[in-house]
Amino acid sequence: MFTVYHHPFSPSCRFVRLALSEYETRFDLVVEQVWRPREDFLRLNPSGEVPVVIENDGPPLCGASVVMEYLEDTRGYAAGKRRLMPDNPDARAEVRRLTEWFLSKFHDEVSGPYVGERIYKMEMPPSAGGGAPDSASLRAARANMRNHLRYLGYLVSTRDWLAGDTITFADLAAAAALSAIDYLGEVPWQEDAAARAWYARMKSRPSFRPILGESARGVRPSLHYADLDF
Repeated sequence: MFTVYHHPFSPSCRFVRLALSEYETRFDLVVEQVWRPREDFLRLNPSGEVPVVIENDGPPLCGASVVMEYLEDTRGYAAGKRRLMPDNPDARAEVRRLTEWFLSKFHDEVSGPYVGERIYKMEMPPSAGGGAPDSASLRAARANMRNHLRYLGYLVSTRDWLAGDTITFADLAAAAALSAIDYLGEVPWQEDAAARAWYARMKSRPSFRPILGESARGVRPSLHYADLDF
């Protein structure tokens, strides 16, 4: 049994939850407010960041990439056709590259500012940085979003899935990041039909259902957020 310390709108946490679900692994969720870390949580991860995952009485797995590699090592081969990492070393490198792209670069330029400014700040007290969103950060994220969406659309228009012929961790990382922004209605899907069709496939998967049912305090989801035929 896994325990996942997370925030519901953290893209990295959503990625971990999707990966666990795709591997049909049961897990419990513990919500952490990273701007107000608990002492017990800091003992698990002194950086105070989520996600942190623990399997049974094992050591804490800190960070989405660490969890990904752990799942690949412990569940990958047994998953058969559901495996989220290909056998070929070159293909594996591409999966890791794109997973890192969406968990790091995309997060820094798009999903991080959106989630931080429009969701986290609604939950944070003023003493911890809560308050009105920074409009300059959101303008920059909106501009960056279009560049990333075009790149994603190019990839999925030339491949069956984001990194190749089968669904992989890369698809989960991208979909997790985009889902948090799609909640806010900030993904211009009308600008790229290929990206939109790929995301429709992703959010139709059973692993996505719990995520599409979540809500953020004080922020309503976009009208199409949970619509599988948006």
